[in-house]
Amino acid sequence: MINYKIIFSLMLLLLIPLAIHDSFAQITSGGFGKSPFERDFGDVKLLDAYFGTANEKIEIDPGDRNVPFTVVFANVGTQDITGIKGQLSLPLGFSSTDGSGSLIMADATSNSLAGDNFYLTFYVNIDKNMKIKQYPGSVKVDYSRLRESGVRSSFSDFNFKVTGNSIINVKASNPFLNSLKTNYVTIVISNDGTAPLSSVSIVAANTQTEFSATSTSTTNIENVVILESNWNVGNIEPKSSKSLTATVYVPQNLQQDTLRVPLTIKYYNAHGDLQTVSKIVDFYIKGLIDLTVYDVNVIELSGTQMVVGEIINEGNEKALFGFITLEPLNNSNIKKQTQFIDEIDTDSPVPFNIPLEFDGKPRYGEHDIQLTVRYKDSVRDELFVTHNATIFVKEPPKIESGNNLQFIIIPIVIVIAIGIYVIRRRKTSKIQAS
Repeated sequence: MINYKIIFSLMLLLLIPLAIHDSFAQITSGGFGKSPFERDFGDVKLLDAYFGTANEKIEIDPGDRNVPFTVVFANVGTQDITGIKGQLSLPLGFSSTDGSGSLIMADATSNSLAGDNFYLTFYVNIDKNMKIKQYPGSVKVDYSRLRESGVRSSFSDFNFKVTGNSIINVKASNPFLNSLKTNYVTIVISNDGTAPLSSVSIVAANTQTEFSATSTSTTNIENVVILESNWNVGNIEPKSSKSLTATVYVPQNLQQDTLRVPLTIKYYNAHGDLQTVSKIVDFYIKGLIDLTVYDVNVIELSGTQMVVGEIINEGNEKALFGFITLEPLNNSNIKKQTQFIDEIDTDSPVPFNIPLEFDGKPRYGEHDIQLTVRYKDSVRDELFVTHNATIFVKEPPKIESGNNLQFIIIPIVIVIAIGIYVIRRRKTSKIQAS
């Protein structure tokens, strides 16, 4: 009998730890007791929380006001729910649009069927001193089951982010193109906002119909040739930019016109959503001025040696306010001079002639010179064309000494002859008088 008591006591001692372990497991699993970790199974499950509406997430900046904030729930219960109302709790710096101290409240617009999602959209103000980062928040949802009296409540915690705002701008680094030639252009894509742009890709539309479907702007892009049409730019951080290059050929008949190049830009915003925006880059098409200086030579005109030549314009637009400047190179002592030649048209060569003058005593023979043509185009930009040449300045012919003596003797003989003639006339007059 004593043996049975001992055995029973030992078995009881062995079972006590197992009983304690089972009780602890039941409490922590949420099945029993009042543990702070206890969570009862409910009808509402939080799925997402973000700035935006049910249909679209939006980027926001500190200081924005009356911003929609949407919390997405799922009705995971077995019954439909109705009378859905929400109350939002956000950190200091986020407040209700109804005024300071007001609760941030929202009502669902309809019932939620079992298994469906529903949305609560709140409207908040964001203090300008808030940082662009992630914040914690809480939401309380009150609802009723259909065919059941009473109100149930659900509490959920979540994280959300003040994203910043991305602002895309495009411009050409040089907005001027020349017709009748190939132009190498650089387009700058800048992010002037506070949120980064990820995986930026750009497509240039090549027909008017591609762009007119989404915009009322007109473009003559179909009249030019763009060799590149797709670019992968990568990421663009806030307040920074990246560039892309393109090769554009403009035909001869396009000049003094605006070329509008439509761009389709795709990127991922701070929410990770794919965005598509359309932008236009404008260029002004100038005519081509292609000047060449040729047939540079020295001729003598009215006893003065002159540098002459011609300027030809092989473009499709005349050069305005033309000047040509002659200046010496190396050890030449030719004096620098400028001559006005006015317009340089495309129809025929324009001649020039510049008298030769020297600094000091003339030096004859070969001289290295530079001719610079200065002119303005249709947008009044000043341009220059230089041409280097070697000219030969001839020495004037020397007068021989015999010829000089002849020039002296002949006047003397004439004076003597006139004197003899006068004397003889006087003598003849005296004889006749006597």
